[in-house]
Amino acid sequence: MPPFKVYVSDYDYPDLTIERGVLEPIGATVIGLQCKTGARLGELAADADAILQQYAKITRETIARLTRCRVICRYGIGVDIVDLEAASERGILVTNVPDYCLDEVADHTIAMGFMLLRRIPMYAAAARKGNWHWSASGGPVFRFRDLAWGLIGFGRIAQNIARKLGAFGLSVLAFDPYVSESYMRTLGTRKLPLEELLATADVVTVMCPHTPHTHHLIDAAALRRMKPRAVLLNCARGKIVDNAALYQALSEGWIAAAGLDDTEEEPAKLDAWSPSMNPLFGLENCVITPHVAYVSESALRDCRRIAAENARAVLLGQTPPNLVRA
Repeated sequence: MPPFKVYVSDYDYPDLTIERGVLEPIGATVIGLQCKTGARLGELAADADAILQQYAKITRETIARLTRCRVICRYGIGVDIVDLEAASERGILVTNVPDYCLDEVADHTIAMGFMLLRRIPMYAAAARKGNWHWSASGGPVFRFRDLAWGLIGFGRIAQNIARKLGAFGLSVLAFDPYVSESYMRTLGTRKLPLEELLATADVVTVMCPHTPHTHHLIDAAALRRMKPRAVLLNCARGKIVDNAALYQALSEGWIAAAGLDDTEEEPAKLDAWSPSMNPLFGLENCVITPHVAYVSESALRDCRRIAAENARAVLLGQTPPNLVRA
């Protein structure tokens, strides 16, 4: 028998050719599962030496059933779906792929924001109905250089957004308690308290990780602070935005529009999902993409290769390049 078993908890790629190309040369067998909720993963992968994880939630209960696992390798940046404390207690390392989609998420966020600032979906819907007039957007359209773009969180993707926005003349604001005002200034960004950013920005962009402290960070109170003409963007975790509050805000005109790359129920992690589960899908002023901000052909290849390389390093007794600290 091969010395290592590597299970892929779940995947929506066409095949596992990239993973096998990295891991089979060291004698590993790569076994693909489709256990995207994480239910029964501890049973199905009990003898795993390594697990590559896409959407499956790996809980303390699952980790307790992994009899010889040495590493859990996340396909992506966020590790909120892994119980890091439980993994650490069992001596299981956790890795991620921290750098692979910095341009993709920044570009997707900016594209979505520009589309909504120019009210392109509204104009397109009006044109399909025969309303061919500059006023058909149903709301005002503003010159970019007169606007302020706010970033909640100022990590690597947000910093990339700030760099790119400079070319369009927008002023950039940011809230992040862990990043200094002086560093933000090097990227042409003004640091503000969260409440002031919400009240000032014409675009409010969520770019922070999902933690117990950021869960529903954008709630009814936050949305009430925003300008009636403002646009909310979330290309981070869906659960940072209270979707019920956002529906009310968009329906009642508290804000002008929203663009989301994921919704609070996170459809990719559900076995059965329908748009009817979330009323935001019925609003014309809410544009939702299916968690694709990270996607490009290059990014997908990099993500899969690096996740597999993290597993290979651990199985060979080496320190993986992208170790996550509990």
